[in-house]
Amino acid sequence: MSASPTSLTVVPEQRLPGLLPVSVILLVAAWLAAQSLDHAWASWLFHQQGDAWSLKNSVVLETLLHRGGRLLSQLAWAGVLVATLWHWRTPSAQRWTRPAARLLVAVLASTAVVAWLKATTHMDCPWDLAGFGGDRPFVALFEHRPAGLGAPGCFPAAHAAGGYAWVALYFFFLAVAPRWRHVGLAAGLLAGLVFGLAQQLRGAHFLSHDIASLAVCWAVACSVDRLAAWRRPGVDMESHA
Repeated sequence: MSASPTSLTVVPEQRLPGLLPVSVILLVAAWLAAQSLDHAWASWLFHQQGDAWSLKNSVVLETLLHRGGRLLSQLAWAGVLVATLWHWRTPSAQRWTRPAARLLVAVLASTAVVAWLKATTHMDCPWDLAGFGGDRPFVALFEHRPAGLGAPGCFPAAHAAGGYAWVALYFFFLAVAPRWRHVGLAAGLLAGLVFGLAQQLRGAHFLSHDIASLAVCWAVACSVDRLAAWRRPGVDMESHA
């Protein structure tokens, strides 16, 4: 079925919001959290566990949600890749294979950008800091870090990004089945929230680390969608009356 004039005029308008304003708001929220909520929330979690990260090696948090969650995200990406390649040359599948390809690029790029930032920002995990079971002083994001403190990589949160990267499902469903776009967005948000909270409970990340990861993932997803839209005159969807 061909796209209706209404769908062709609405979809581009739905693609525009979010890239700059939402990402900037999330980054500001991350900064505010770092200033006022990070240590208070981490301290409460630390004290609730008996002034120790007693859940650090929890089977549920470490084995199931950390290792298992990472594997699940990787398997989901591989599954989408196999399905896309398998149906790439099938004419009847072209309406979803190209959006799926953009989804794959967005998820991979999101995790890659977060990994690069982790390798360059050199911020400590809560469990490494004095007052949280460690022995290092807290060094803020833009402060000079003494060489003797090493080069850790805890900001942004990579594991949370493994979930938040799937907010790109919003744009996949926007192109394929628009009525499911918010479900796709909710799935990515829920995965990132669960993965991130699990790591916070283990002492691996502050709250702001997760919010920053969400900001990166959403910005990347919006950017991939915008770049793809600029390269084509139409939209990859059909009406679903």
